[in-house]
Amino acid sequence: MSTLTIAVLVGSLRRDSFNRRLATALARLAPGDVEFRQLEIGDLPLYNQDDDANPPAAAQRLKSEIRAADGVLFVTPEYNRSVPGVLKNAIDHASRPYGHSAFAGKPAGILGVSPGAAGTAMAQQHLRNIAAYLDMPTLNQPEAFIQAKEGLFDDDGGIGPASREFLQTWVDAYVAWVRKHSGG
Repeated sequence: MSTLTIAVLVGSLRRDSFNRRLATALARLAPGDVEFRQLEIGDLPLYNQDDDANPPAAAQRLKSEIRAADGVLFVTPEYNRSVPGVLKNAIDHASRPYGHSAFAGKPAGILGVSPGAAGTAMAQQHLRNIAAYLDMPTLNQPEAFIQAKEGLFDDDGGIGPASREFLQTWVDAYVAWVRKHSGG
């Protein structure tokens, strides 16, 4: 069996963000033949349609990494009830110009963590709308609206015992979704 590769886009640039920690911890729950690769998005300039004919090197790299992946996992905070600008910028770079999207057909997973009780519900809904337009089959259930609270992460950076079973179920469902839609 070949390795399944998941491109992970974390919607926060903060080094110690809850969402980066979540993305790293989720990778530990994946089966041995699945690799979660966090992609760099902080080096992307602001998307400018004038550059479509000659995209910046960072944008070309991002598109290449997404195209090489079997699926795309979005792990994002919620800023002002929506998707953080840095993540939207990365999506714009990788999906443009029209007709040359790196996302088309890539099975998507969407989740995030926030200090608020609603987790990242609005950002996730906005991402689902974007993913639908980008022709990404998106895992709808189980949903994961995660609140950052004591015990979410264990001392080793993994998922704490109170959330491990739920998030293992989510990772298992997402990996099965990617296998189903990518032929992997």
